[in-house]
Amino acid sequence: MTREPDRERRLYDHGDLTRLIAPKSMAIIGVSANAGGFGSRTLINLGRFGGRVYAINPKYETLHGAKCHASLAALPEVPDCVVIALPREGVEAAVEECAARGVGGVVIYASGYAETGLADRMAQQDRLAAIARGSNGMRIVGPNCFGLANNVTQASALFIPRHDQLPRHLGPVGIVSQSGALGYTMVQASERGVGYSHYLAAGNSCDVDVCDFASYLVDDPACRAITLCFEGVKSGARLLELGAKAIAADKPIIVYKVANGAASAQAALSHTGTLAGSDAAYRAAFERARFIVVEDLEALFETALFFAKAGRPKASGAAVMATSGGAAVITADMAEVFEVPMPQPGAAAQRVLNAAIPEYGSTRNPCDVTAQVINDQESLIACCTALLEDPAYGTLVLPQVMTLPVLTPARVPLLSQLSERTDKPICIIWQTEWLEGPGAALYENDTRVALFRSSRRCFSTLASWHRHETSRQEPQKATPRTSPRQATEKSGKLLAESGLRLTEREAKAIVACYGVPVSGERLARDVDQAVAAAQELGYPVALKLESPDIAHKTEAGVIRLDLRDAAAVREAYAEIVAASERVVPRPRINGVLVQPMAPSGVELVIGARVDRQFGPLIVVGAGGVLVELLRDSVAALAPIGSTTALAMLQRLKVHRLLTGFRGGAPVDLAQIAETVARVSELIADHADTIAEIDVNPLICSPQGVVAVDALIVRADTR
Repeated sequence: MTREPDRERRLYDHGDLTRLIAPKSMAIIGVSANAGGFGSRTLINLGRFGGRVYAINPKYETLHGAKCHASLAALPEVPDCVVIALPREGVEAAVEECAARGVGGVVIYASGYAETGLADRMAQQDRLAAIARGSNGMRIVGPNCFGLANNVTQASALFIPRHDQLPRHLGPVGIVSQSGALGYTMVQASERGVGYSHYLAAGNSCDVDVCDFASYLVDDPACRAITLCFEGVKSGARLLELGAKAIAADKPIIVYKVANGAASAQAALSHTGTLAGSDAAYRAAFERARFIVVEDLEALFETALFFAKAGRPKASGAAVMATSGGAAVITADMAEVFEVPMPQPGAAAQRVLNAAIPEYGSTRNPCDVTAQVINDQESLIACCTALLEDPAYGTLVLPQVMTLPVLTPARVPLLSQLSERTDKPICIIWQTEWLEGPGAALYENDTRVALFRSSRRCFSTLASWHRHETSRQEPQKATPRTSPRQATEKSGKLLAESGLRLTEREAKAIVACYGVPVSGERLARDVDQAVAAAQELGYPVALKLESPDIAHKTEAGVIRLDLRDAAAVREAYAEIVAASERVVPRPRINGVLVQPMAPSGVELVIGARVDRQFGPLIVVGAGGVLVELLRDSVAALAPIGSTTALAMLQRLKVHRLLTGFRGGAPVDLAQIAETVARVSELIADHADTIAEIDVNPLICSPQGVVAVDALIVRADTR
């Protein structure tokens, strides 16, 4: 579905999109007498726009209070931005005219293009993209899009009913979304008094995509944080380029990616004609780009508002001050879930709390100050000040279990001033079901205080805030190579001599070129050779069928382990041959591998593949036969160094087993990390040749690590 010219082009910047997003003049092709028509709605939504607006319809002199012009050529100037509100059949000619006239940007509402999956409709969309490429810098949004809304200039090129009646509140968050409807859910926060800076919906993205829109906002001073909601991108390279740009500008991008499962990915393809891609690859890319990832739509705008207000954390600890013991316990639960530290107050803060909180409350963090303190404004502020000034805390969390018409709004400016003076954010957890009760909008619109609708989202956001700060402090530098330089050439020769699916023996020979420890073995072509090999290697041994046609030997029943004498080897050999005869279609068989049994240890898997969007990808996780059941893995874009590999290992659930869980002997984590890094270099070196690598299991014991099985699938370049 992705077109190569689009994949290869650079990321658009602020200058490329200014005439589209911040136009001084606009025209609408397709304004009709029907007030509910998309063109008419757009004209109405531009009522607050301070620039020049032209309605185009040759059949009328005026429509909806605006003078009509016969054509684009009849206008007194070339408009910066043109909205095409025509049926699909009339769109292409209109776009060609816009390009010929030198228009700066075009918005296309019509649907029925690549999202249909029909070849002729995809070709129509390709022609629109070609017009943009061949123009003098004219950019196209859509087709199949809701449009744009610049809340700074009120340039609202969109057809949403009643948009012109939304209360105008300018906020610090820019909204970028592939789906117009999902993005507009955040725009409607204006109804409760919470603003935004821009709303930019990409739709099918024949030209401008979500990465380009976010790039524009990175450069825009009106936007301090960006929400990015999408199903898939046209170019992984552009997404990473966006991340590097945002890192340089120190502007946070909060991402919610939908279409992470097989069924939802297919739905995404039919929605915008965009491939959703691999969830693991996207998450690895998000980590490289330092995006802040949320797991549900409801958290997206809320998290972005926090990042727009919070600044950088001064400490990792969170202090909680609640009027309800139950609310305090909930915050402690969530802090534990998301691993947000809640240290106890220092001596200075403790003295203030002891003096203010009655004996039936709690001065420990989370503090239960009781209703008595809440009713005493001076005491409340004294407690808040003490906690905010404590160097152990980077933020103060205040659960709001109820709201009162006078008291709650009166506290907002006091808390805001405290936050500004200490340069630490205050988080309000709005637990009352009076969702828009007194004070809620004031908190959300305050420049220092952040409001959350759940304790879970509050502490999830705080955890993301601290992770983001940790990533900020990591230096951006080239990864030193771990593998020997001659590994590339040596492994390349072995790959050239192999088939599309390498046998275990061939695959281990290639990973060994990169310094990965592998188990020794002998290939036996009959039972007597197997017995002789076992005696030479020493018992106990393992037997495995060698066939380029059987990728998963355990499932095929062609592995036998822990064989301790010749009789056991003979019996196992016969069983393996019998099992191979039951495999359909009949596999090619090279013989049976005889291997010494590896020492017992923790089994890991190291996987690697070349992702269509993001290139080489490395994965490490719990391995062996439970790899798919446990689903305990971490991915990164390859190549990586040992330091990154070690950090990946530390994120695994199985990490505790590697460090001596319940009295077990710890293993050499540095050697495992080095092995992961070496496999990442293998896939990166041969990204054009290898499609997939699977080292499973890598057995990790106090004696070292050893790869006892491996699979390599070559890229089919025929």
